[in-house]
Parts: sequence; structure tokens; C-alpha cells
Amino acid sequence: MRRPSLRHRLEYVMVLTVRWVVGHVPYPVARALGTTIGLTFHAVDGAHRRLAVAQLRAAFPLRSEAECRTIARQTFVHFGQSLVTLLRVSTFTPARLLDAVEVEGADHIRSALAAGHGAIVFSGHFGYWELHGLTHALTLAPMSVLARPLDNPLLHDLLERMRRATGNHVIYRQGALRRVLRALNANECVAILIDQHIQGADAVPVDFFGRPAATTSALATLALRTGARLVPAFAIPLPDGRCRLVYEPAVDVPPATVDDPVLELTQRCTDVLEMYVRRYPHLWLWMHRRWRDLSSTEPAAGMFPAGRHDERGLTD
Repeated sequence: MRRPSLRHRLEYVMVLTVRWVVGHVPYPVARALGTTIGLTFHAVDGAHRRLAVAQLRAAFPLRSEAECRTIARQTFVHFGQSLVTLLRVSTFTPARLLDAVEVEGADHIRSALAAGHGAIVFSGHFGYWELHGLTHALTLAPMSVLARPLDNPLLHDLLERMRRATGNHVIYRQGALRRVLRALNANECVAILIDQHIQGADAVPVDFFGRPAATTSALATLALRTGARLVPAFAIPLPDGRCRLVYEPAVDVPPATVDDPVLELTQRCTDVLEMYVRRYPHLWLWMHRRWRDLSSTEPAAGMFPAGRHDERGLTD
């Protein structure tokens, strides 16, 4: 791991400070802080703000410019609150963490595991996905989470500790395929996000909001190869500060007569994600350049300290 820079250290201290504060104040105060963080980035990060509005207008052509701007603003607020929520719940005991969620559809996971080939739990950068990962381990069983390293090595270590705190395993790209197959062969769950642009041979073009979007084929390839069930999962914030964890029924595998089963299965999974984004548009990461046919220029860095935007699937 590379040596932390001064900027990395300052970011780390700032995040630890916010974590300490939100872990010691009532929920309304923490929520207000998250709102302030989101609105601040909305005000100063013009590149991502314009990108979010442009993608919203393309995805929802019947919505007005004003509506798209409002949703974009709500999206920044949501991700500010999402950051604060993650830091806040990372200070909770397991019992308190369980009190912060309600679970819907857990039987879909149990049914998938009953088949004996493991389950691939998929979602997007939607709602409180990190909280979902933490509490899945407590409500069902620990799972392996596919992730990318953060640019800031100090924040990377902090996030990894958070992700592992409830018993989950974190899988990074190097050697990922072997570790994923090992987990599925042991009839465990593997979690993967499918909503970011990827490059290379692992990408398949699927329809997402009426436009082609390069999407990882790893999800479908693994399911077809191993027999693992594909279970959609979404974490919906609730007004009282808690979160509803929703597991949808497993996505049906296409028949063998389909010309391209990987493409068809990837499309079916993407359709479930799109359904949720349409229901709750402000809960999705519109600041990521999901489609590469817009004339706007992709910003160079993420809204919050994060890894690189491009993924290239799983490699052995």
C-alpha cells in the first residue's frame, strides 16, 4: 500500500472527527449534518451537479429541467446522509445495529441457499447499500463483498474495518475469481454492485433507462457457471432513521435457447435495479457517469473520497 499523503491524512482526520460526532449526537442532529454535507457538495461541485442533471434529463425525458435539478439536489443530500449514516452505525453494537433495520424478503436468501450453490446478492450504489452489507451478516449470515480499493489508503483501511466488523469478508480484484468461486462452492453469499461503467472484454451492453450502458458480465457468468441464485437487494432509508432491507425474488435464468444467456441475464438484473431507481430516483448515484454518450465531460474525482470509477470485472 502506498504511503499516505498529507491530503490523505487530513481527509482521514476529518472523517474520524465526523464519525466521533455523529456517534455521540441524536439522530436528528446527525441527519442535519449529513444534509449540510450533501448541500455543500451540491453547491461547490459544479461538474458532478451538471452531470447528475444531464443524466436525469436523459433518463426521465418527460420531467422538466426544474424537476431534474430538484432530484439532483435531493441526491446530493441523500449521499451526504448516507455517508453520515455509515459512520454513525459503525459505532453501534450489533444489537443496536439490528434495531436500526427491518428486513423484508429474507426468505428469498434462504431459498436461494437451500439450492446448495450459494447466492449472489446484487444491488447498485443505491440507498444505504453499505448498511445493508453490515446488517446482512447479522440478520442472515456473513458474506463476501466485492469491493475496490479507495484512493486514500487510510480511509481504505477504515472502510475495510467497518465492512469486516460484523463478520463479512472483503474481496478485491486480485485473485477475486478464485475467492468468489470458493465462497459459492461453500454455499455462501457473495455481494456485488452492478451499476458502474466498466471497460474491456468483461463488459456487455444492456439497456438502462432506454440507453446502452456497459455493464459487468461477471454476475451472469458466475450464476450460469455455478448455479448460484441471483437475489436483488435494496436498502431503503426510513423517515425515523432506520432502514428497510429488501430482498427481491431470485432473478430467473433464461432458457438454453436464448442466443446470448449472459447478456439476457445481465439485462434482467439491470431491469430490477432500474425499477428501484425509477421508484426512488434520489437514492441512486447520478453523479457517476453511467452512460458514455453524453457530451458533458466526466469529472476527475468522486463526490466523497472513493476509488476509481471504472471496473473491469473479475480476474483470476
